[in-house]
This record gives sequence, structure tokens and C-alpha cells, in this order.
Amino acid sequence: MKNPAMAGKRKISRAEETLWRQVTDGIKPLSPGAEPTESQTPSDDITVKKARAPENKDKAKPARKTPPPAAPVAAKPQPKLAPGKSAGLDKRNAQRLKRGQLRPEARVDLHGMIQREAHAALNDFIAESYTAGLRNVLVITGKGSVREGGVLRRMVPRWLNQPPLRAMVVAIEQATPRDGGGGAYYLRLRRRR
Repeated sequence: MKNPAMAGKRKISRAEETLWRQVTDGIKPLSPGAEPTESQTPSDDITVKKARAPENKDKAKPARKTPPPAAPVAAKPQPKLAPGKSAGLDKRNAQRLKRGQLRPEARVDLHGMIQREAHAALNDFIAESYTAGLRNVLVITGKGSVREGGVLRRMVPRWLNQPPLRAMVVAIEQATPRDGGGGAYYLRLRRRR
């Protein structure tokens, strides 16, 4: 392993120097006092002498300040997804989702998996469904034991509210008995743009 202190003391070969000149030939130096951006800072592996702006004593222009960057537009907060709360849907589609009238175009069965496997499978399934342009999907979690109520059944709505899934899902609703009842969820995915 090379000593980091010795890395800057290596001699640059003529080929490297020629290549460096070709790369930096059309670059203009920064105005005095301006700080370089991340993409303009030299890497630690190459020793570079700072180029100085040509001095023009006839015209002394003050350094022009760049305006501060505009504040990023804050995305409006999305309402929390929960069964029975269909804030992302109009009333008619919310009712159709709740009644199971929006038939699932794909399904994933998570029960029997441990949380880590189920979370990964859910992420993959939602991403693939969204990419394929599907709008209605079914996630089967299983009902769990009578006392505990099922870990996956509780975790799926939580996972759906976290990135990257929250950006792809509009609504969640408990499935009707024919599709799994309390052990499954209908999901309405966003339209792919």
C-alpha cells in the first residue's frame, strides 16, 4: 500500500503532462475570490499548480458576485398511507378499491418470509409493477397469530410510507375476503410518467 504522504511527490511523466495539457487546454481560470465547486476541485492524486487569471492593469473590473442559488422547491408533503385513508384517490376510485372492484393486475405473497426478505420482496415487486405501468396490485401478508396479529401485516403499511415506495403508491386498502381479507392489501400505484 502506498504511503499517502508520498503520493504527491511522484514525478509526472511526459505522457501524463501532455495528457493533462490536452484536458485542461480550454479551461478558464476562476475569477479571484471565487471558490471552486466540487467538480472543479483537483483530486488528491494529482498535484496541480493553480492557474492565475491574467492581470489586465488597464481595466480593473471588480469581481462579479454570483447570485446565491435558488432555494429548492419543497415538495408538498404526502399524506400518510393507511388502510381506509385514500387521500390520493378521488371518491369513486377510493370506493372501488375498498370494495375490490379494481382487480389486481399482479400479486405478491409475503407470508412465511422473515421481515428482511419480505421488505426486499415488497420493494422489488412494487418497483417492477410501477415500471411495468401496473396500477392495481395485491400484497398478501397473512393474518398472523391470533394473539400477535402478524408482523408483516403491521409492517407493510409502514414500509409503504418510506422511500422509495411512498413515491410509487397512491393508496392502500384491506383486501376483500375473496382476495385474502385481513391478510392482504390492495395497493393503487401512481401512473408512471
